Amino acid sequence: MTTTTHNKLVSSIWSIADDETYAICKSDMMIKGNDPANIRVGSTLSTDEFAGTTFDFMLSNPPYGKSWSSEQKYIKDGKDVIDPRFQIQLKNYWGELEDADAIPRSSDGQLLFLMEMVSKMKPLTQNTLGTRIASVHNGSSLFTGDAGGGESIIRRYIIENDWLDAIVQLPNNLFYNTGITTYIWILSNNKSANRKGKVQLIDAGQLYRKLRKNLGNKNCEFSPAHIDEIVAAYKDLSAIEHDIADGAEAHISAKVFDNEDFGYYKVTIERPKRLKSQFTPEKIEGLRYDRVLREPMQYAFETFGESIYTDIKSLEKEILDWCENTDLNLSSANKKKVTQEKTWEKHLNLVNAGTELFKAFGDKIFTDFNVFEKEVEKEIKAKKLNIGASEKKAILNAVSEYDASAEKVIKKKVKLNADKLADLLRHLDCKENELADFGYFPTNKKSEYITYETESDLRDTENVPLKDNIHSYFKREVQPHVNDSWINLDATKIGYEISFNKYF
Repeated sequence: MTTTTHNKLVSSIWSIADDETYAICKSDMMIKGNDPANIRVGSTLSTDEFAGTTFDFMLSNPPYGKSWSSEQKYIKDGKDVIDPRFQIQLKNYWGELEDADAIPRSSDGQLLFLMEMVSKMKPLTQNTLGTRIASVHNGSSLFTGDAGGGESIIRRYIIENDWLDAIVQLPNNLFYNTGITTYIWILSNNKSANRKGKVQLIDAGQLYRKLRKNLGNKNCEFSPAHIDEIVAAYKDLSAIEHDIADGAEAHISAKVFDNEDFGYYKVTIERPKRLKSQFTPEKIEGLRYDRVLREPMQYAFETFGESIYTDIKSLEKEILDWCENTDLNLSSANKKKVTQEKTWEKHLNLVNAGTELFKAFGDKIFTDFNVFEKEVEKEIKAKKLNIGASEKKAILNAVSEYDASAEKVIKKKVKLNADKLADLLRHLDCKENELADFGYFPTNKKSEYITYETESDLRDTENVPLKDNIHSYFKREVQPHVNDSWINLDATKIGYEISFNKYF
């Protein structure tokens, strides 16, 4: 990474463990009359060599798709980010500030370099001119990462702070060592009045002249006239439309957007759980095994039979050897769990309880889980079965499955007095007759609403533009097609992405 401040060049090189490269860089500074002391050995990401220093101008060409996993221990402690360069705050959907981690996936560190430069921008209180940044990236920095993910968080942080000035798409094969499409990100924390709240996208991908001889992947370049054309479009904040006809001279295209044009709400759409329930010998037998440990437990029971309940310790080695030979790769906790008496006793108790309930219900089919659950609860009490709430839930889950024709599973009934109702309507920004769109369904009783259990397999998300209204979008684009759905507004996340293919 290179950073400039007036005529002084400062550099902190990615993983510059190579002494030769370090020495060449220092000697280059000496030849150019710059201070070689400003060249530091070490990784830009793992060591903040210029902590507390800010710059007027910064330039970088970070490595594309380069893993930074070896640097993680310097930036994160477990799940916690410990480097202040990558600790930020963003507002959630409700406008409340929350801590956020500006950390992309470990396979690509491009945006970490950009955040490093952002952390070195001069505040306007220090310099009224602020700071300008130019950084060359491949396409992944524009759109990789979902709302709430590290890449999207970094884009959001930069755009919502109104630092993204422009992005210029460059021709393919412009660089010596790569043929892929690249982009120059131009950032400023002191935009001119006409650029505030705006981002200019410039497509210069067709603007180039061919080299007489290729240099590695590089087979083209910008002419001085091309550079002047790009600079003029940028300076004038131009919006330029060009249709390239066969044989016509190539020019740039440019468009100007509001910051919000790149943002979207990731909205979670829920649908109700609908369960059909029936006791069968096969489903009851499934209770014998832990869901996570089903394979080794089934092997052990089918191999050793009832002795598994009375002599598990003597069988421990053989069970674990089988797990290893079949490449199950159990964790230490699961190895211990599968060879513990209490694990087997717990699931035997579930089988016995399920068998007793089967005697009571037979193979009767229930299409209303709400009724079924109450009937099972009555039978548990009548038979005085020794099972708690978690065991009862395990049995109910084992004998129930989703059925689109079944009744919705009620989660709870909610009483809303005048104050609670007013608070809820304010929170959801809706009217009382619209509460069903947010998962509160009125009953025949005054002030009473039903909420339903959600079916995770049917859960979906919609990306709603920031300039659109979530509720209006739902009514228009979702509800006509899935009429039993509702918005889980509390799960809403905000994301940002920039797609050149969408605009050019």
